[in-house]
Amino acid sequence: MSIRRTTTTRRALTAVTVTAALALALTGCGDDGGEQPRSEGSVAPSAPAAPSTPEGEDKGEPQQEDTAAGESVDPNVKLAEARGQAGLVLVINEVKRDSGGFLTVQGVVKNEGDTRQTTSTWSGSEVNIVNKNPNSVAGATLVDKAGKKRYYVLRDTDSRCLCTTAITPIAPGKTAQIFMQFPAPPQTTTEVDFTLPTFATTSLKISG
Repeated sequence: MSIRRTTTTRRALTAVTVTAALALALTGCGDDGGEQPRSEGSVAPSAPAAPSTPEGEDKGEPQQEDTAAGESVDPNVKLAEARGQAGLVLVINEVKRDSGGFLTVQGVVKNEGDTRQTTSTWSGSEVNIVNKNPNSVAGATLVDKAGKKRYYVLRDTDSRCLCTTAITPIAPGKTAQIFMQFPAPPQTTTEVDFTLPTFATTSLKISG
């Protein structure tokens, strides 16, 4: 292969890589309180890439990678608490605005009951979201009562959420860390109501 042909090939591969990297755009969802989310174009940091499949192996269907809560969260900070079914308790550790217009909510779910609890209902009721984000917290919502607007967990163009996914059943005495990102409410909004399916609604104060 000539040097000219090699250079042309490398340039073509580079163009394809850059084009693919720019193709990912995330959409935030919010409405005036209706049940169906409304897409709002926005750009968000992408979730960690899934591990590559070794050459020669069947890739099969794409797998959703488990995205865990950030390590910088102080587990001793308790901003809010919401009780769920069968002894489950949700503790919120952080509610923070991020650069780019996002709001990140992080916390932990504890099983204080005496039976193993599944997490499938936390994904919500939107069929497409549930299918793309099984055993996740994609069903969480925020409500800005002053602004009369509901916010849904951010998702990309393939309906994959920016939130913790693939959460395994929680055994008695065990915990599961969770996080989720929403479009940030206006700066004038300092408090929102947070709901995760099967848990009571709780009020959250926004920092940052």
